[in-house]
Amino acid sequence: MVSSRTSSILGPDGRPIVVSVLAEEIATPTVAGVRRTHEDRVASGLTPERLGTILRDAAEGNARAYLTLAEEMEERYLHYASQLQTRRLAIESVDVTLSSDKVPTKITDAVGELIDDDGFKEAKGTLPDGINNGYACVEMMWEYERKYLRPVEYLDRDARFFQMERLGLRQLRLAVDGSIEGEELPEAKFLRHMPRTKLGLPLRRGMARPAAWAYLIQQFTLQDWAAFSEVYGMPLRVGKYNASASSADKRTLLKAVASIANDAAAIIPAGMDIEFHEVNGANGAAVFGGLLEYIDKQISKLVVGQTMTSDDGSSLGQAKIHNEVRLDILRADCRQLAITINRDLIKPFVDLNFGPQEHYPFVELPVPDPEDVKALSDSLGVLVPLGLRVSQNEIREKLGLSDPKADEEILKKAEPAAEPPPPADAGKPAKQPPANDDEPRPEDEGRMKTAALSAIVSDHKRACRCGACTALLAAEAGEPDALDQVEQLFTAAMDDWEEVVSPIVNPIADIVANAASFEEALSMLKAAGPDASKMGERLARLAAIARGIGDIAD
Repeated sequence: MVSSRTSSILGPDGRPIVVSVLAEEIATPTVAGVRRTHEDRVASGLTPERLGTILRDAAEGNARAYLTLAEEMEERYLHYASQLQTRRLAIESVDVTLSSDKVPTKITDAVGELIDDDGFKEAKGTLPDGINNGYACVEMMWEYERKYLRPVEYLDRDARFFQMERLGLRQLRLAVDGSIEGEELPEAKFLRHMPRTKLGLPLRRGMARPAAWAYLIQQFTLQDWAAFSEVYGMPLRVGKYNASASSADKRTLLKAVASIANDAAAIIPAGMDIEFHEVNGANGAAVFGGLLEYIDKQISKLVVGQTMTSDDGSSLGQAKIHNEVRLDILRADCRQLAITINRDLIKPFVDLNFGPQEHYPFVELPVPDPEDVKALSDSLGVLVPLGLRVSQNEIREKLGLSDPKADEEILKKAEPAAEPPPPADAGKPAKQPPANDDEPRPEDEGRMKTAALSAIVSDHKRACRCGACTALLAAEAGEPDALDQVEQLFTAAMDDWEEVVSPIVNPIADIVANAASFEEALSMLKAAGPDASKMGERLARLAAIARGIGDIAD
């Protein structure tokens, strides 16, 4: 139970908090009166004149019809409802963080437990409804729970249960029967969110006000398109009768033509005809569909700030630039919602349980920039080894990662595989084959072949005077490694490439130049084709040398 005393603690408006009121329902709905929830209809049969009157009355403080229209628009105008939902859910998806510099730990823990409550999370998702109406209210039911006086229930209240003060049209009041001014809202009893989507009075900030005209145009366009489709959506039926037809025959023919639309069948007397004339109804889609598409795009720009993801579709690259809701709009929404929560919940909770404080915990809804994780990782991989000092907390925030707890398993760089232990006989000399074993082993045959091949290659290099062998002899004097020797071999072999390929290329070029047809060219190739023997000899020699280099290196 909550005590029936008046606290000396002042609320955000400077008035004392009445503790006894915190546990009572104030904005209860009623069957009749100003807080009724039934029998309100505005959108049906809406005309431009009626809409102008509704908006004008709302600007003067009589907003019940306007708020009813705002709710009905979400039920009737699907694109508007979709865009509002996108913006609300974008706000709701941002997690709440708590800043608590210079705040005692017990206060921080109590506030952290408060905002971790499921009821608070539901209220956080309800308050962005003020984007549509201009304001949204949630009534809090306070009780002593877990050693603290705290809200134990959050009641979503209809916006029509409240009204603006008549003088300044900025202070929200409770609508009551028999009072044109309404009643003041008790301090610390309501979460009152008035999003500042534009400058001006709160009731003129709601998205429903500019969207109402788009809704009206959309409704008229749909009605006209439906009428157009009814007339031109099926072929025109023409009945023909002869000059001798009687009045009864004419009536029979007219009845048959009319019934074809419903029954798709009819009978007519002999000598009469029914013709079907196709009517081009494509212009209807171009005119009415084009107008509806234009209206929907304007609604998308109004609510979420762009049309890329809502109307035109988007590729992956476009979606990285054009978010579901433009980032500047989402940040402003989250910042304004955080101000409401800190003003109407966090500060009263701390004051009622711990007394006025010099520093208060502060709720935030941070919206991070979309990060290119690969580009960030690549940059850090280059800059950190060069001495750049980077805060781990900042990088975790950019990547959306939390600080690891002490008992959590941490990802680490993979350790290099351990070297296998040396064999037990690593330091002992290799066993020699028995002296009386005259039969050669397979490995001995391989060594003997390699040695013989290496000797042949060495003798060839000393006897040959081609550029490749000369270069290899010079390289061996400096004892380069095997890769360098092969590279030098390749470089030297390319010195006389024209001489090697001329016997192949020149005959082909002559045949192509002199042949009168493809068949003649084939015959000339068969008779006197190119000579590749010189190139084959050169390639065989170079392959043998390269093989020798590899065997020696091994």
